[in-house]
Amino acid sequence: MNTAFSTLCYLEKDGKYLMLLRNKKKNDLNEGKWIGVGGHFEAGESPEECLLREVREETGYTLTSYRFRGLVTFVSGDDVTEYMSLFTADGFEGEEIVCSEGELKWIPVADIEDLRLWEGDRVFLALLKEDTPFFSLKLKYDSSGRLIDKALQIYR
Repeated sequence: MNTAFSTLCYLEKDGKYLMLLRNKKKNDLNEGKWIGVGGHFEAGESPEECLLREVREETGYTLTSYRFRGLVTFVSGDDVTEYMSLFTADGFEGEEIVCSEGELKWIPVADIEDLRLWEGDRVFLALLKEDTPFFSLKLKYDSSGRLIDKALQIYR
């Protein structure tokens, strides 16, 4: 079994999230999908260090205010488990850059459900929209990328 650790962040501004349309990387599991910004941990990084680095690398922004919202466990049909630390950020500074992984766009939160998303992302995006307290969400996908099971634990 392969294990991976990552972060994902939704930057918030004026009722919108900064979304990334993954359309620039070759052999990209997320190709054609809209996701938040983030990526995999480097050796020795904490979730917060990974978050800050990845957001800066992909957007040019330096976060000044962010919140750890949940832990998402992805289990895929190809025997990979990924533990993703999920954040939102409502404070940042700097100038937006061109992302090497795709197109960045500010999308109204109300319109995000109309985008091409992973089915499991719809689950945790709804939890964020409802301002759910810290949660642990397990999403299980089959080898074709179809969501086949989910389990949610909310911590109050």
